[in-house]
Amino acid sequence: MAAGYRIYDQRTTERRRNDYGQFYVYGNVVRQAEPLPKRMPETRPEQRRQMSRQVAKNRHRAKSISPAYAVFLAAAAVCAVLVCMVYLSLQSEVVSRSENVTAMQEQLADLTEANDTAYNAAADSVNLVTVRDRAMNELGMVPEAEGSVVEYDSPAEEYVKQYSDIPESGVLAKSSDASK
Repeated sequence: MAAGYRIYDQRTTERRRNDYGQFYVYGNVVRQAEPLPKRMPETRPEQRRQMSRQVAKNRHRAKSISPAYAVFLAAAAVCAVLVCMVYLSLQSEVVSRSENVTAMQEQLADLTEANDTAYNAAADSVNLVTVRDRAMNELGMVPEAEGSVVEYDSPAEEYVKQYSDIPESGVLAKSSDASK
């Protein structure tokens, strides 16, 4: 069955080739197509049209630049150059300040690290046992005894300035009416 279709296809293909008179050639023996000759454009004789004086005057005026317009263009160019110069100076200032900020941040980081190192060294060098012995032996301080700590009601402020001794009762101020 399939063979019958192939034969039919080949016959119709050959018939088509014969009808059109074209064959497909494989390889490098193919003839080059001949280019069509270039057509020469039809040349029309140029006719010079007459233009009115008003049109010629308007064209001449449009092509020329008036002195006022020239001054305006020069002023605009100068303004543009000045704006560009100011922009470039501001941009260079921003860059220099940014570099300055970066340098200061690096300096801050170095100082913070040095400060932390010094603080840790100071904290590590303190021995609390030595401090206690020195306070008790050299300075005559006494450790707290039970009942020697007096608690009192603090005022509204966060800290207290002590101008006199705190009474044993722990009450800083007493109203005369409250005792009655």
